Amino acid sequence: WKKSSFRFREPNSELSYTLEAERGGTRAVHMVIQANIIKHLLFTPHADHRAGLPKEQDRALTAALANVLWTAGEDQAATVSLVTCGTSFNPPLGYKVDSVTERLHLFRFSRKEDVRNFIHEHIRCFKEEGSHGVILLLYSLIFSRTTDRYIQEDLDPTTSQLLQPSLGSFACRQALLNLLLTGRATPNVFNGTVQYDENGRLLERPLRGVLTRSDIGYLHWSRERGGSGKLPEVGSMLKTPRLPIWVCCINGTCSVLFSPNRSLLSDWRMEHLFELYFYNGQPTQRSAALLTIDTHSHHWELKALDAHEDPEKRFPSVEMTIRTKWEGAAINWNGTVPFF
Repeated sequence: WKKSSFRFREPNSELSYTLEAERGGTRAVHMVIQANIIKHLLFTPHADHRAGLPKEQDRALTAALANVLWTAGEDQAATVSLVTCGTSFNPPLGYKVDSVTERLHLFRFSRKEDVRNFIHEHIRCFKEEGSHGVILLLYSLIFSRTTDRYIQEDLDPTTSQLLQPSLGSFACRQALLNLLLTGRATPNVFNGTVQYDENGRLLERPLRGVLTRSDIGYLHWSRERGGSGKLPEVGSMLKTPRLPIWVCCINGTCSVLFSPNRSLLSDWRMEHLFELYFYNGQPTQRSAALLTIDTHSHHWELKALDAHEDPEKRFPSVEMTIRTKWEGAAINWNGTVPFF
């Protein structure tokens, strides 16, 4: 995590607008910021959708980081955390020095334009090697949301932390993904708040889900859990965002699906036949895969499978993920060998 920052692919390449998605727990953070970069490039007036040059890449990353922090601050304020040379506080007895936390300095802003300008002036602190860019974003997120809000208003009995141990490192919990996507660290993907258990008994503490529709959505599929019917149902707030961009958690790894057609989510007729781009961040991927989604002419029936047959023997994971949103869709990879 301390080595992770936000670095773009080669300028003027076909994927010059994409980040180098690192392996491990930080990949999920990279993919959410990637989705926000795509949002800026496709749906912000006067933005250069190519982001081919380094200065254009910097502007896109600045906009993405500022948007995530401003949303976490409920569109009222945001805090940017940077590492300075000297220590910012006297570590208490028992504190384990990590060379980052004790050198943090916080900069609070009450105007989004000021947040954007400040991040742009210090963009190297988030993108250069050894800058701790991902950790700085997480601290900035927490201080923008404020600890009172995310502990008292967001978390519930199912989650008390934003990270969890995983393969010798740490992985993002759903609460952190939701904080990045929606500005609230709610631990669940269903809509609203659940007050009662499956037997109708009032819960001592409610379970918190997603309260509002966000600009960027979320889908997931798990090979291990999907066939057993234990895959949590993503609510409409995340399945149907304001913009046609989705962060997809597929078998525990995050990717991005997106469409440049803004009307895809506002005109039901557009959902009969449409195209989505898929970027999974693998270094071997040299261009975003173009998928054609047909929900009208063909029908894919999970019921036709044998009860003991793994659906992924017939369908790639990304197709299964897309069908959690568009059930029964036929998917054409347009000459790309299906992967993921």
